[in-house]
Amino acid sequence: MSLYIGIDPGAAGAVAVLDGNGQIVAINDMPVVKVKVGKTERCRVSAAMLAHLLDQTAHDTQMVVLERVGGITGQSASAAFTFGYGAGMIEGVIATLRLPVALVTPQAWKRSAGIASDKGAAREAAIRMWPAHAHLFARVKDDGRAEAALMARHGWVAVSRAAA
Repeated sequence: MSLYIGIDPGAAGAVAVLDGNGQIVAINDMPVVKVKVGKTERCRVSAAMLAHLLDQTAHDTQMVVLERVGGITGQSASAAFTFGYGAGMIEGVIATLRLPVALVTPQAWKRSAGIASDKGAAREAAIRMWPAHAHLFARVKDDGRAEAALMARHGWVAVSRAAA
């Protein structure tokens, strides 16, 4: 079975898996661990748990679409470092598992999905495309799931067009 994976990086991101027909096989919130930063606990991407998750589908993976990220205007240096560190860790896990990867800008996959840049549009599009899985995208905080699914769809469409 051919599988297409989309990854919305970051601790609030997600990992979506589509089959060769563009249908949802699985959607997982980004696996995280809690770490103490000063006096507070923060969630950080877990490389080990992500590797375990991706390794389960590695032999059938046709493409992993990972969002190409950059700095966010107004973000603190600490927040930018943490996000960049997590995104790099995700890319390293993908490389270690030798999975085919495409780094795609948010503009490219959103254009492919026919949506604007707001996160609510991603959830609405995901609900329209996969109505049987609408419950996965119901909450505002499910935007990472929707974006991961739409990125996986972007990869599925690209491979399907190339094969035609």
